[in-house]
Amino acid sequence: MDIDDILASVDRSDVSSPESTALDHQLLTRFWVAERSVPELLPWPARLMDRMMERVRQQIETIEDLAAASSDPSTITTSNKHTSSSNTTLKLSILQTDLSRTQYLLRSLLRQRLSKLTKHSMHYLLSTTSTPPTPPPPSQSQSSGVQNQTQPEDSIPFPEDPPPRTCPLSPAEISYLHTHQTLLARHFGSSFLSSFPQQLRRLDDNAGGTSMLQGPDAKEVVFVRCLAEEVPIVAPPGDGVDEEVIGGSMRMGDVWVVRWEGVRKAWERGDVEVL
Repeated sequence: MDIDDILASVDRSDVSSPESTALDHQLLTRFWVAERSVPELLPWPARLMDRMMERVRQQIETIEDLAAASSDPSTITTSNKHTSSSNTTLKLSILQTDLSRTQYLLRSLLRQRLSKLTKHSMHYLLSTTSTPPTPPPPSQSQSSGVQNQTQPEDSIPFPEDPPPRTCPLSPAEISYLHTHQTLLARHFGSSFLSSFPQQLRRLDDNAGGTSMLQGPDAKEVVFVRCLAEEVPIVAPPGDGVDEEVIGGSMRMGDVWVVRWEGVRKAWERGDVEVL
C-alpha cells in the first residue's frame, strides 16, 4: 500500500484534495524557510495558516479515532485480526509522522516570529496603528500632578481594529505584542524610569535626532532563486542614493546573494524564492 493512498484514505472527509494538501505543505515550507532567512517579519499568511490548522485538527481527531478503534477488540474479527491490526498500526505510524512534520514547521515558524517580535517590539507595535501616541505638551506635564505624570506605558500605542493593511502581524500576534510591551513598559517604569525626568521616560523617544526605536536591518543579505524570466535588483533610496536604482537583473534559475531590501517586492510578487 502506497503512503499517499493511506493518507488519502483517511482524509476523504476533508473538502480539500490531496493535491491541495500537498501544495499547502509546500507553501508552508517555503514560507518557513523565508521567515528564518529574512531579517524582518513577513506578512502573516492567514488563509494558509487557517487551512493548515484545520488539517492538523482533523488529523489529530483521525489518529485518536484509529487508536480507539484498534484498542477495541469488538471491532476486530478473529479471522482478520492480525491483518487488520497491522494495517491500523501502519496507518497510525504514517499519520503520526506526517502530523509531527507539520507541527514542527508550525512551531518553528511561530518561534521565529516571536523572536523577531520581542527583538523589535516597539517597531512592530507602531505598525498596528496609523496614529501613534504623541507626547503631552510641556505645559500639561508641568501643571499635572504626580498621579498624572508621564509614564513609560503612555508611549505604547493601542492597536487599531482592523489594523492597517501594511501590518504584517496576525490578530493573536497583535494582542500578544501589545500586552507584552505594556507589561515591559510598566516594569521599566517601576524599576528605573520613574526616577528619570518626564521627557526621558518614553520608550519611543527621538530627542536629539536619535530614535530609540530599533527596526530590522533590511540591508542584510539573503540567498534567493529567480522564478521569473527576469527580475531586477532594486536599490532603494539611502546611503548616498537619492532615488530608486536598478542594480542588475536575475534570470530564471539564477541563485544570487543580495540585500533583502533589493528583492523584497520581487518576493511579494512571487518572482523569487528565498533559500
